[in-house]
Amino acid sequence: MVQPRMLTKADETSANDENEVRREDQEKINRFSRLHQRETVLQEELKGKQKDKEDLEEVSMELELADEDELVPYKIGDSFFQLPLSDAQGMLSTSTEKIDADVSKLEDSLGELREEMQQLKVALYARFGRSINLET
Repeated sequence: MVQPRMLTKADETSANDENEVRREDQEKINRFSRLHQRETVLQEELKGKQKDKEDLEEVSMELELADEDELVPYKIGDSFFQLPLSDAQGMLSTSTEKIDADVSKLEDSLGELREEMQQLKVALYARFGRSINLET
């Protein structure tokens, strides 16, 4: 039968020193938490923009089937305006380009944010090992 080994005072001290949370460690943990929250917000925003983009693409396809001589209802703000097909398609194209730019910007922001989060994970896991959980 194996006897349990009692920790010596030196063992306890070294164990406490290894896992002691320094101010810089706490700042990294806090930064990771803020970045994670920001990531969640950006992901939701990105989903919304991608949905808007899909909707615009669907409307664009529908307009291709419309007669060129008829007026098309186009929503601007809370109001609908009757516009010629070519004008509506032009405005739709402009809206699609703007959403594409917004989506690209959000994806870039998410990439940078995730890169910084990964760097913080590496540093914190190197310092604390299994005693910290940063999985999101």
